[in-house]
Amino acid sequence: MTTIGIVDDHQLFVKSLGLMLATFDGYNVIIEALNGKDLQTKMQQSKALPDIMLLDVNMPHMDGYETAKWLQQQYPAIKLVALSMNDNDTAIINMIKAGCCAYLLKDTHPNELEKALNEIATKGYYNGDASNINFRRLLQAQEKKEALNITPREQQFLQHACSDMTYKYIANLMGVSERAVDGYRESLFEKLKVQSRVGLCLEALRRELVNL
Repeated sequence: MTTIGIVDDHQLFVKSLGLMLATFDGYNVIIEALNGKDLQTKMQQSKALPDIMLLDVNMPHMDGYETAKWLQQQYPAIKLVALSMNDNDTAIINMIKAGCCAYLLKDTHPNELEKALNEIATKGYYNGDASNINFRRLLQAQEKKEALNITPREQQFLQHACSDMTYKYIANLMGVSERAVDGYRESLFEKLKVQSRVGLCLEALRRELVNL
C-alpha cells in the first residue's frame, strides 16, 4: 500500500482528490493539510509518514515552494509531487529545484495521474509530458542562464530586445537611462558572443533564454 499526503488550501479539492485516489489500486491518503504550516503540525502528530506528498504551489501562510524545501530537509525519503493549475516556467523550475520529482497539472486525467503515481512509487520520478511541459528542457535552460551569469535586469532587457521595441522605448519601459540599456546590451553581446541585435535575438532563442 502506497500512502499519500495532500497539501492544498482548497478543502473541496482535497476531499475530492482523496476520494479519487481511494479508487486507485494500492493507494491510501493518510495526511491532508491546507498549507505548509498546517502540514508541519499534522506531520508532528502523525504516527506514519506518507510515501508521496502532493503539493499545491500557491497557498497562504506557507506556499508549495517553501513547503517542498522544508519536507526535503526534514523528510528526504518522501517523494514530492507538485500538483497545480500554475504551468508557468518559474513555478515549474522552482518546485523541481525544491525537490519535487514531478510537476502535474490539476486538470490531468485520472488515468494519467494514476500512471504518474505508479511510476513515482516504483521509480522515484515521473518524466511524462502529458501537459506538453518539458521539465528537463526548462531546467537545462535555467542552468545555462545561470552559467552565463545573466542578471535579472539583463534578462528583462533580453526579453524586450527580442521584439520590435526601440532601445529608447525599452529604457523607458524598464525605467532606466539609455546609457544603462547600452550597458545591458554590451554585457549580453559579450556573454553570448554576438555583435548585433539580430545575433543577440537568434542566440537567445537558440539557447532558449527567452520566450516569444
